[in-house]
Parts: sequence; structure tokens; C-alpha cells
Amino acid sequence: MASRRVMRVFCVVLFFVFSGVVRAENIADFEDLTLTTQSYWNGSDSSGGFTSGSARFGNSYDTTYGSWDGFAYSNLSDTTANGWTSQYNAITGAGQGDSANYAVSYAGWLTPPTMTLDSPGIVDGLYVTNNNYAYYSMLNGDMFAKKFGGSTGSDADWFLLTMTGKDAAGAITGTVDFYLADYRFVNNGLDYIVNDWRYVNLTTLGTVKSVEFGLTSSDTAPWGMNTPGYFVMDTVVPEPASLLLLGLGTLVLKRKRQ
Repeated sequence: MASRRVMRVFCVVLFFVFSGVVRAENIADFEDLTLTTQSYWNGSDSSGGFTSGSARFGNSYDTTYGSWDGFAYSNLSDTTANGWTSQYNAITGAGQGDSANYAVSYAGWLTPPTMTLDSPGIVDGLYVTNNNYAYYSMLNGDMFAKKFGGSTGSDADWFLLTMTGKDAAGAITGTVDFYLADYRFVNNGLDYIVNDWRYVNLTTLGTVKSVEFGLTSSDTAPWGMNTPGYFVMDTVVPEPASLLLLGLGTLVLKRKRQ
């Protein structure tokens, strides 16, 4: 009888796990970070980064020039601002799911923007979009970068985010690519610049200790990329199997008490 009860509970757990009713805490959603309304943090306190949930996000801040790279976070909501001063604005105007906070990443000159987990694990995925600076630069062009598609709209331009998983020893576990803009289609009507939240599945990276983020563009000069090297990120979620393990652990405890 006890084993039958355990099996019934096990089936219930499986149902809720795979129907999405049972949920674990997100790895990071940035809502645990404190900001005043319409503001941002860019590392000017020289702390070297910030922690949200169970992940650390690196930041490098140059006090001489007031510049930064790596990760910042923001809750700015203006979607019309453009140019360099809009580097902290998400083109969506809010975090994923209309949350307040989101992370902004700039791939600068020092180290790649890096998310480091408290302990090695499988990352199911995360949400990404463009920031205002990059979006309007690609849409209209600016004094440094071209308008994507060129004057005819037929130039095969692209803006690519590459996510690289690394294990605890620093070995690469895999890479995942996601196009933040893509004008390579024969039919120009299919060309796009991302202006909403898009989910990226990262399970193929396997068990990782960290994820590094890199940006490349078709609009590149000898000294580097002309497209502003930014993207915006939110809601990093754990691999669903962790929910199943949580349920199985509950079953084991129940059985021991019988």
C-alpha cells in the first residue's frame, strides 16, 4: 500500500512538473536589486559586479573616464530615446513579463560579460532583447554605424549574440548563437531587428559554472565592431529537471516517515 501511495504521489509530481504548475526560483530575475524609479546602476561604486538570485554578473568601471563594460542593471522605460545616452534603456520599455528591472550588457575591451553561477548547474535559458542605442543605430544608422540593409534594404547585415558555457575548470562546454538582428533573407520583408523579449534555450551548454556573452556584427571596421556592442537580458531560468529532483526528494522524505 505504501509503495502504491508513493507511486500515486510520484505521478502527481510529474504532472505538475511538466505542466509548469510547480516552479523553482529563477536563477536570476534582477527584481531583488534595488533601484529608484527611472534609474540604473553601472558599477560606479567600483564593486566589480552584482549578484541576483544565484548568479554573479561581472562589471568593470573606469573611474578616470566614467566608462564601464560587463553588466549593468536598469529600470528605464523610455523606448524613444536614442544615441549613446540611451545605452541603459531596453527597447521593450520594461523587463521580461513587464517586470521593472533588467540587466544591460556592454561587450567592451576588457573581459567578456560573464554570468557566474553559485555552483555548477544546467541553465534552461534566458530572455534577451536589444537596448535603444543598438536598436536605433541598426534601424537608422548613425555617425559611426550603417543603417542595416543599406540604402536599398538588401545588404545582408546581422548582429549576433554568442553565449559560451564553461565548466568549473574553465573548459568550454558549448556555444549558442542568437541573432539580435538579421537582414540576410532573400525576402527583405523577413528582415528584423529584435524589439521584444525573446527566449533563448541554453540546455545544450550542459552543466556550466559560467556563461560568457559575445557580440559580433556584419558592420565591422579594422578597429572593431561599428554596431553598438550592447544587449539586454532578463529572467535566467533553471533546467526543469531540477524541479523533478525537488519532487523526488519530497517523495523520499514522505516514504521514510511512513
